[in-house]
Amino acid sequence: MEPIGVRPQRLGGSSVIAPLRHRNFRLFFAGQSVSLIGTWMQSVGQAWLVLQLTHSAFLLGVVAALQWFPVLLLSLPAGVLADRVSKRGLLIATQTVFLLLALCLGILSVLGRVQYWHVAVLAVWFGIVSAFDFPARQAFVVEMVEGTDDMSAAVALNSALFSGARLIGPAVGGLAIAAWGVGAAFLANAASFLAVIAALCAMRGLSPRPVASWTGLLNRIEEGVEFVARTPAIFWVLVLLTVLGLFPTNYNIFIPVLAQARLRLDASGFGLLMAANGAGAVLGGLLVAAKGRDIPRGPYLYWSALLLSVTTMVLSLATRADVAAVLLFLAGGEMVVFSSVANGTVQFQTPDALRGRVMSIYSLIWNGTTPFGALLVGGLIGAWGLSAGLLVGGGAGLIGTVAIHAILLRRRRGSASRSRA
Repeated sequence: MEPIGVRPQRLGGSSVIAPLRHRNFRLFFAGQSVSLIGTWMQSVGQAWLVLQLTHSAFLLGVVAALQWFPVLLLSLPAGVLADRVSKRGLLIATQTVFLLLALCLGILSVLGRVQYWHVAVLAVWFGIVSAFDFPARQAFVVEMVEGTDDMSAAVALNSALFSGARLIGPAVGGLAIAAWGVGAAFLANAASFLAVIAALCAMRGLSPRPVASWTGLLNRIEEGVEFVARTPAIFWVLVLLTVLGLFPTNYNIFIPVLAQARLRLDASGFGLLMAANGAGAVLGGLLVAAKGRDIPRGPYLYWSALLLSVTTMVLSLATRADVAAVLLFLAGGEMVVFSSVANGTVQFQTPDALRGRVMSIYSLIWNGTTPFGALLVGGLIGAWGLSAGLLVGGGAGLIGTVAIHAILLRRRRGSASRSRA
């Protein structure tokens, strides 16, 4: 199978756990291990709370859209900022604001004062902060191990960590909501940010980085965009990322509706479905980390995108919790294999001086397509039911993946014909 816009590479990464030999990466890994579990507890709690308050899949989609819409507006300027200031300092600031937002939602919920508009407003603020956090955090992962053979494994291990939190966080969050109410999930998330803030403050020995000038913000953004446009290995990965971000990856919309409306599960059952999705994601992340520099990136991108789309379509037929859990397990693995390989490909094709800006474009696409996808999927489910939403989402992803692959094969064959001539 020919790669999708990615030429074979020999990238670093001697073993799955090799990045942990770096002290700063160990601190980051430990802090994120706690914080991301809290983040997924809040994700479960927010979805459950919105459905309790509104009983509307469309309004759940609106909250998801509001949460990520600021990414569309702010990701590119945020990338310039990430290339200009200390990424560690920027992350300390964003994590602190995340803590305050989670604390606010937790207090409102515990006091019984929370309303839908509270969730919507806080979701917008969460999106604003996320726009600055994501490119800095993704670029910082590589910065902690740069100059070693552990860069590839660090990116994949970071994805596996995120996936592991998605395994534990929803299950714990569902049990906590069932036992103590939805406010417990938000307060636990607020407390979890203390771990990553402490880890970032404890780091030492980070080398000064080349930075972009403050002058000409639009010029700095344009440099990143032009680099992506003239680098096919990045450009086509981002095109495929757009297709999947718009259509088959909106599981924050699919799973709550599947749990409540079709399977009639309580909060703990919803958490276990999310945990099944996370378990598959852990396996997918570890697979990519274990392959390291030997991973065939093009085929992994193509097949994971294709299988994710098909699995989403098959999920439309699920009427039992155990069947749904198996399909969500598969979808979780497929999604993280794709996102890990896509992230690693973009990172390793990008020079350090542009990494913040290029990762902001990655963030703009991966997270910025979520508002449109969430509104589309929420609207489809509200109008025609869950099965229609899953079929359309998975089908669009399948058609888009095959179409992109066909375009690239045609371009490659045309280039080969011109070379022979």
